Amino acid sequence: MKRPILIHPDPRLKKTCEPVTEITPDLAALAEDMLETMYDAPGIGLAAPQIGVMRRVIVLDCAKAPDEPRPLVMINPEVTWASEDLSTYEEGCLSIPEQYAEVARPARVRVAWTALDGSAQEEEFSDLWATCVQHEIDHLNGKLFIDFLGPLKRQMITRKMEKLKRERARQG
Repeated sequence: MKRPILIHPDPRLKKTCEPVTEITPDLAALAEDMLETMYDAPGIGLAAPQIGVMRRVIVLDCAKAPDEPRPLVMINPEVTWASEDLSTYEEGCLSIPEQYAEVARPARVRVAWTALDGSAQEEEFSDLWATCVQHEIDHLNGKLFIDFLGPLKRQMITRKMEKLKRERARQG
């Protein structure tokens, strides 16, 4: 089921999420909803707080070929290692529509997480995958990509989002 995506500024987007302590059928349904919402948006990543669920769950799929998706569901993801070298990508966010800015992050990261089947996973990511997984994990810690920008640019984007939310509220 596709779910509505929260738009910045929403206080839930600035909160730290609770760890998942038990893998339940509800969690699998949440992950399925998140993937459907992400693909429909369309996006390459989505964190649970973006749909108002304050749990440490993210989904991502940065596969370039649409006929070969590689959806990943990460429960309690954690960066266990990050490279010193950085890469800069123009980032966007489903909670900050149509706004983009260059953000420098570690070029490679190793991430540990729990899969939906309860198994422990660990993988090293690079390029767009590394940027995306770091961006989504930031959401779990109440951090947005605009938090990496200077105060003027951040305020400008926040004002645009406030205006967008007012327009959407007027339209019903």
